[in-house]
Amino acid sequence: FIKDGRLRYVHNWVGREIHGVTSEGPVPAGSHELRFEFEPTAKPDMAHGKGAPGRLQLYIDGALVASADAPYTTPFMFNPGGVSCGHNPGSPVTPEYASPFKFTGRLEKVVVDVSGDLIVDSEAELRMHMARQ
Repeated sequence: FIKDGRLRYVHNWVGREIHGVTSEGPVPAGSHELRFEFEPTAKPDMAHGKGAPGRLQLYIDGALVASADAPYTTPFMFNPGGVSCGHNPGSPVTPEYASPFKFTGRLEKVVVDVSGDLIVDSEAELRMHMARQ
């Protein structure tokens, strides 16, 4: 979601903890490709009710703009049929907004990829490594 001009992602772990990531700068005005990726970093701990830990990554136009680690995720699968875009009709995922928190921009296309395959963006990786130099 976007709040105060910044791209954000929040994972609400069974209503007890919130893990998230926020872009440092605002999303520029105009049309952009916004992307969130979750990259598992270890196996889930189902015996203790914890899903896989992983890296939360935000991209604007293919460039990595924020990354944070979540120590664990929800230990069960979500039904993609319950996913909404542009608003949150149910309980808010985070106290950062009140439902329905409707997006006032225009969504051109939404893609949800649950294949488990990581998206490889060589140019973005090169930009990230160059930025660290």
